[in-house]
Amino acid sequence: MTNREESYYGKHGEPRKFDPTFRGPIHNRNCTDVVCCVIFVIVILGYIALGTVAWIHGDPRKVVYPTDSYGQFCGQQGTPNANKAILFYFNILKCASPAVLINLQCPTTQLCVSKCPDRFATYLDMQYAYRYNKSYWEYYRQFCKPGFNNPKKSVGQVLQDEDCPSMIVPSRPFLQRCFPDFTTRNGVLTVQNKTTFKDGRGKTRNVTDLREAANGINSLLDAREVGMKIFEDYASSWYWILIGLVIAMLVSLTFILLLRYTAGVLLWLIIFGVIGVIGYGIWHCYWEFSTLRGKPGADVTISDIGFQTDFRVYLQLSQTWLIFMIFLCIIEVIIILMLIFLRNRVRIAIALLKEGSKAIGYIMSALFYPIITFLLIAVCISYWAVTAVFLASSGEPVYKVMPTQPNCMYANLTCNPETFNKTNVTKVCPGSQCTFAFYGGESLYHRYIFILQLCNLLVFLWLVNFAIALGQCTLAGAFASYYWAMKKPADIPVCPLFSSFGRAIRYHTGSLAFGSLILAIVQLIRIILEYLDHKLKGVQNSFARFLLCCLKCCFWCLEHFIKFMNRNAYIMIAIYGKNFCTSAKDAFFLLMRNVVRVAVLDKVTDFLLFLGKVLIAGSVGVLAFFFFTRRIPVIQEEVPSLNYYWVPLLTVIFGSYLIAHGFFSVYAMCVDTLFLCFLEDLERNDGSPARPFYMSGSLMRILNKRNKGAATVSGQ
Repeated sequence: MTNREESYYGKHGEPRKFDPTFRGPIHNRNCTDVVCCVIFVIVILGYIALGTVAWIHGDPRKVVYPTDSYGQFCGQQGTPNANKAILFYFNILKCASPAVLINLQCPTTQLCVSKCPDRFATYLDMQYAYRYNKSYWEYYRQFCKPGFNNPKKSVGQVLQDEDCPSMIVPSRPFLQRCFPDFTTRNGVLTVQNKTTFKDGRGKTRNVTDLREAANGINSLLDAREVGMKIFEDYASSWYWILIGLVIAMLVSLTFILLLRYTAGVLLWLIIFGVIGVIGYGIWHCYWEFSTLRGKPGADVTISDIGFQTDFRVYLQLSQTWLIFMIFLCIIEVIIILMLIFLRNRVRIAIALLKEGSKAIGYIMSALFYPIITFLLIAVCISYWAVTAVFLASSGEPVYKVMPTQPNCMYANLTCNPETFNKTNVTKVCPGSQCTFAFYGGESLYHRYIFILQLCNLLVFLWLVNFAIALGQCTLAGAFASYYWAMKKPADIPVCPLFSSFGRAIRYHTGSLAFGSLILAIVQLIRIILEYLDHKLKGVQNSFARFLLCCLKCCFWCLEHFIKFMNRNAYIMIAIYGKNFCTSAKDAFFLLMRNVVRVAVLDKVTDFLLFLGKVLIAGSVGVLAFFFFTRRIPVIQEEVPSLNYYWVPLLTVIFGSYLIAHGFFSVYAMCVDTLFLCFLEDLERNDGSPARPFYMSGSLMRILNKRNKGAATVSGQ
């Protein structure tokens, strides 16, 4: 070893020494990171306790069901609202507020009713009708406050006290709330075939005023019809969607198995295709440059014309095409030089991709392990969502002042609806309402709801990352068993996936929890930064925005680096059974000693797998497009009648991509594991009879190495 090599290895750890007893993943191992394992178990028990407390104090009906201005549920059994399941707004015209979209509250009295109004009327009309049509009055009175039966009370006083709505509008229930029943006839917006109506003060208003008041809500009403059609499409095409996803699964499996034969050809075709496309771009830029050169006005420089919003102006300049040509030439030269100097490393990457396909062929059960990971994550998501809802619904109703005029000094302050009309708020801010805002309270428990929600989120991220880590460690152990088998497949252990899963759970729960916790903390910080960024969007402090942007960028990079290091640490844990920190250090130094190979393999693998996912999703999507648009004559009659053919089409494409991603994630883990084992193999062994290489014959040929003795790796 030269002095330069000694210095390099000294900085990045010592190469792995030969161990005659090493035959793959170590079976005689001890529990690692026991303290973290104990903490992890305690946190899970605490998480269960948190869910129990939230279940005791929370009530999801507070989130699911509408609440009137007095904080009572609409439709709640055992209350006066038992038969009144729909929320009615006294004056829908006051609902032109962003708060409507956030929590469906607006600055007007809200009342639980049994059905929505089906006609236009004002309270002035109803008072007049009281003298001549008592039944009409009784109909209107059901939308007044409970117990009100004083039609002789002055109209002004009734409207000021909001005993009754100033008007009622034909409405229909949506999300258990009454919203105007908009219809469009001949391109004209109407409500019950009317385009105008009278408000509570007798002023003639246009239906578009209601549209503006319920802006956003109306879009939800329109979306309901679209949603019903989409549901019908799913109901009639679910069988064919399922067939499309099964086809995607079979294509993904076939693609992975064929990579052992096509990876090299496919990758070199892509590389030379990119070189050809860039070469054509250079020629085109030169042709444009030659054509424009000498033309009047084309020789003007970009600096002379300055910034132009119409970018087509720049395409009329010869200098623009010259810049494009120089830029493409630089890229072309870089790619060609990289291929010349890194060709062996690219060949190594291709050989490992082929070897990964071969390994999966021997351990087919690994392709279906993502189902276990998916189920674990689904349980985590469900528990987190339920706990979050119960926590959010804990506490007593909180009421806040919602003014109708801007610059009200009492806006968003807490209030008491029973005594609100006797306070000074209604005089200072006329028209203000004391409306229900949310469920909370001033007790010690409710003050820490936000902290409990953060804890809920942190543990959720921890558990999700643990489920992913468990899968990575399990797969790594199985594929390492394949690599370190001298005679393949004879020496591959029985049930390598199940054995690896048992080792990971029994001995390394603490290590997996340790790595998952580090990643979860970084992800929580990123979520908090995103929340702060959302809150500071209206702030003019440019330094704060810049600092926040830098922090977001740094933590994004940190999260991806930790994911990369955790992945390789789990591989080392699966092989050697050491604790997380030692495994992460060993993996880092091993990768740093082979940094160029790592970069090439990482990019080649990522690009090939991305291409495979797009190819599978695209091919299945094209097949689905021809099927659902009735362009396949043989099975034309089998196609269901659809409102929107793109509904099952997009479902098939998205589902195919997810299925391909699940299969290819196993393949990527296989290649990464084989790569680390390959690097260890190079450091441990020299091809002698006592220290034979475990790598495939193709890898040995690329590196000009061979096993000199009788011991050879079979299955190559």
